[in-house]
Amino acid sequence: MNTVRARVPMAARGFTLLELLVVLVIVGIMLGFVSFNAMPSERQLLQNEAQRVALLLQLARDEAIVRNRPIAFEVHSNGYRFWILNENRWKAIEQDDMLREREFKKAPVNLSIDPPMSEGGGSIRVTFGREPVDKPFVLTFSSGDASVALHADGIGHFTVE
Repeated sequence: MNTVRARVPMAARGFTLLELLVVLVIVGIMLGFVSFNAMPSERQLLQNEAQRVALLLQLARDEAIVRNRPIAFEVHSNGYRFWILNENRWKAIEQDDMLREREFKKAPVNLSIDPPMSEGGGSIRVTFGREPVDKPFVLTFSSGDASVALHADGIGHFTVE
């Protein structure tokens, strides 16, 4: 006895419009959180700038020793540049890709240095000589509520906190 089962087609079932809207709202909220967390905070931006400046200061210090000429770092609220002493005149370093003039990504930045060094016209200048030992200093970058300090120990180590 052969029994043949008749197949009854099941009704095709899909998603309702309400279910699709709920999923879209959830996905939108998740994307909002991800994009909000992916944007760097003001402190992270300052931290990155200070890290970049610390590496460039290390390079400038080493260049001053190797070239046997003083190199100065001058920073103001919108950016910074490096100078070299040539024939008793300070000349901006322009042809060097690393020590070229740069602007802060999010200017203006409030700056302070301890102990105070030569400041003029709203800028701070730190000079690296031919000697490997220099005066320690702390350069503080601040913007809004965020603040980051760059510590120089005087023997060539630059750290950002």
